[in-house]
Amino acid sequence: MANIQVERIYSLRLRQKLVGYPRWLRAKKASIYLRNFLSRHMKVPPENVKLDEKVNELLWSRGAKWAPAKLRVRAVKFDDGIVEVELA
Repeated sequence: MANIQVERIYSLRLRQKLVGYPRWLRAKKASIYLRNFLSRHMKVPPENVKLDEKVNELLWSRGAKWAPAKLRVRAVKFDDGIVEVELA
């Protein structure tokens, strides 16, 4: 496995970003927003951001309509350009 290049903890407020979307799309849009946010801040393409299984389960835990309002994640960027995201 590659060496760790950057490691950061982010607290994201998802409620503000999901207000305009229909309820049945909120969990899906939350995962897309998380992936795009981390690709922008870690300077990698969105395809290189890998969400942990527990992060995905938390986003979808209350169904598609009720995504969590806040999310705290730990992002680790490796030398090969892959970003792994897990719960902080």
